[in-house]
Amino acid sequence: MASRLVRRVAILGCRGFPSTYGGFETAVREIAPIWQNQGLSVTVYCRDRKEGQLSWIHNGVCCRWTPGIDNKSASTLSFGLTSNLDAALRSYDAALILNVANGFFLPLLRMSGVGTALNTDGIEWERGKWGSAARQVFLAGARASARFADVLVSDSRAIGDIWSDTFGVETEFIPYGARVLEGIGERRVRDLGLEPGTYALVVARLIPENNVDLTLNALQTGSSVPAVIVGSANYNAPIVTRLRSLSPGSPIKWLGHVDDQDLLNELWANAGVYVHGHSVGGTNPALLQALGAGSPTVALDTVFNREVLGFEDQLYASDAHQLAAKIRAVLGDPVLRARWSARGREIVRERYDWHDIAYRYREALELAASRRQRT
Repeated sequence: MASRLVRRVAILGCRGFPSTYGGFETAVREIAPIWQNQGLSVTVYCRDRKEGQLSWIHNGVCCRWTPGIDNKSASTLSFGLTSNLDAALRSYDAALILNVANGFFLPLLRMSGVGTALNTDGIEWERGKWGSAARQVFLAGARASARFADVLVSDSRAIGDIWSDTFGVETEFIPYGARVLEGIGERRVRDLGLEPGTYALVVARLIPENNVDLTLNALQTGSSVPAVIVGSANYNAPIVTRLRSLSPGSPIKWLGHVDDQDLLNELWANAGVYVHGHSVGGTNPALLQALGAGSPTVALDTVFNREVLGFEDQLYASDAHQLAAKIRAVLGDPVLRARWSARGREIVRERYDWHDIAYRYREALELAASRRQRT
């Protein structure tokens, strides 16, 4: 990097550090320690407080709490307002902003001279979990982000195209990353009553655009196969009711939210097939984690998943019977599973290394700081 404008940085818009959720929470969990080890002073704004403290240190990263209303409709905007107000008073060189709803508050940071790089994430105003009013709020937040952010970051090229077409702005392409895992054990998988290589796996938030209903339909079509579903919802989603109604003897196990990353890695590494049904979003961290763990993966055929996988044989249409046939075919072919497992690790190794991703985000912050200094 030619310049060194950035020494003190803030990350705003995530749940906290280290968060066990996916999405850009995973990125923060990986990137913040890398930056800290490189000599940056890193502060992550959190929604949860530790033992009533306003700030604390975790693995060298400063965590800072500001108040908000913790429910589905108000949490993003309320925590966003207070964290941006606080950050505007603390003389950061630059801030990484997550979630377009924070676009409303970017002028606070601009007036304080803080360079801002905003991760556009997915197409939040199209997510099925939001009502029409919330979608309009996110769309307005996206317009504000396009206007006020010093740098916009898209985690997939397809998302970048959407922002260019919708808002007439250019974005910096920086995907999420993952680790390539080898030699993962199987004890805890067996403790769950699962035989390695024989079960289907789903890891997803239980929201409509992740299509867990479609996958569940496929798993229950014809002869059921052993399966594990990991995920929860922060609202009363119909899929939760359906999963709760599974009989104790069902071959499908619902584990709810799993915050144990080692267990998740073991589930991915030993799965016979990982089913990725996410439809709205860019480069999905769960998809990358599955590939990095060597999980034979099939993904819903979307422009975002095609960008990551790039192999026609690993994509499926939005049809439960077709998906059921593909799941059975993969589970019944150990040679195919081994080939896909090696292919996935190679994809991550070549294109989604976390240290490279952290470097590119740091470059985005440097660019944001330089643009703020010129105004």
